[in-house]
Amino acid sequence: MRSNRTIASIGAFVSLLALVTLVVAGCRAGITPDDIPTLIPSIQELATSEFMTENAPPPGYRDAVAFPQIDDNLRDLEGWRYVMLLEFEGAFSQTNRPTVARAEATIWYNQLGSAKRVLVESSGDLLQRPEGELFEAVALGPDAFLVRNQNCLSNAEEDARTAASITAGELLGGVRQALPTGQRAIINNLESWRYDFAVENMNLPAVRFAEDTTISDLSAELWVAPKYDAVSRYWVTLQLGNGRLLSNDLPVTGELRLRFDLYDVGDIPNITVPFGC
Repeated sequence: MRSNRTIASIGAFVSLLALVTLVVAGCRAGITPDDIPTLIPSIQELATSEFMTENAPPPGYRDAVAFPQIDDNLRDLEGWRYVMLLEFEGAFSQTNRPTVARAEATIWYNQLGSAKRVLVESSGDLLQRPEGELFEAVALGPDAFLVRNQNCLSNAEEDARTAASITAGELLGGVRQALPTGQRAIINNLESWRYDFAVENMNLPAVRFAEDTTISDLSAELWVAPKYDAVSRYWVTLQLGNGRLLSNDLPVTGELRLRFDLYDVGDIPNITVPFGC
């Protein structure tokens, strides 16, 4: 059902159109198009403008936003958890040889305790892990611990610290510029607004491009929570052609899926030394 405001706007548009018709019919010779009042472009554009105004994000988020690293600004928050996923299914380019890759990570952060926990599951021949691998890395202040396939590794503090420093931005990248759509929703318990972006504004560190690399059939969602100046959701599905994925030197062609979801903002996770360390 149209709102009273929309009905009034349509009525004003019709009245203006009738007035212009009378002016044109009774005009004398010599009047140019510049003398005729400019009409509202269309009722559809009027409705779109009204929708965007009523659902506009807070000030500071009504124009373009940028999150080149999809987890930008999260270090400024007291605590959170996010889940990220990179998944590829396709084949080595110009061959019938299939290939897959899947890396999923859950990361917890406690700012006050200078603590971070990273839990990663990875599999696929592109990652050289056909049987799959599970590792956990924990950073507690100056100390770091690494557990691989349920075995705590001793004398591996440097590897542990490197593993604990993994971020979604390093794996998934982000968006250099995105524009508001006027859509508002609660995403992962966070009041969020949706933004759209073009392929050329994507940051894709997992993909190494060549002259013949292509990206097509982009389907994407970017939701931003202005209260925390953070991305609450980033979902991307695209068709990759002749791109080199991650550290693999052979080009691949297929479907690439990226997922990022932010949860538990403001909750302080209890991060402790991993079991067995």
